[in-house]
Amino acid sequence: MRKKKIIAALLVSAAALSVGLLRPAKADATDEIKRLAALMEWKPGTIVADIGAGDGRYAFAAAHEVGATGKVFATEIDAEKLSELKSDVAKRHIANVTIVESKEADTNLPPECCDAIFLRRVYHHLTKPAEFNAALLRSLKPGGRLAIIEFPPRSGLDPVQGVPANRGGHGIPQKVLIDELTSAGLQLVKTVQDWPDADYCVLFLKK
Repeated sequence: MRKKKIIAALLVSAAALSVGLLRPAKADATDEIKRLAALMEWKPGTIVADIGAGDGRYAFAAAHEVGATGKVFATEIDAEKLSELKSDVAKRHIANVTIVESKEADTNLPPECCDAIFLRRVYHHLTKPAEFNAALLRSLKPGGRLAIIEFPPRSGLDPVQGVPANRGGHGIPQKVLIDELTSAGLQLVKTVQDWPDADYCVLFLKK
């Protein structure tokens, strides 16, 4: 009986290990930003915007990546998150991060201020994507790059209120995303399917 229990336990452990190996690799903010920086060809001095910065983890990692001569705009629409971001920047004495309050249909960034802009799991929340995409285009310098990190619609997640019906649930199909951003005037450069957490990443260029 004891032998059977040991065998059963070993089988469960092996199954758990197998599932873990099959899952897409997770990355922390630093690792993910390093990959994004390589994909978007950031250099010391690059000016980047993190749209929908949330708790600031990715913006702060980006600030480290572009160095003291670079700059990161961290935008957020939520008043509480904005306050926390400003507080964190002050506490950490991060000189190259600027907090910006964005709007539903506007980045609120200066025209042609950025070499690179990224949105991580933010695009599927946009309620006015056409207007926001026009703002993204305005915010990029000529030759600037835009990266969108997203996931396809997933079951079991609450629907996002106010977004276009073509999202098909919580998330966004990659084709829909590409169609919308190319229609806005951006040029598709590359798609990356093996992003951490089963996300995908699409890279665009402003001509």
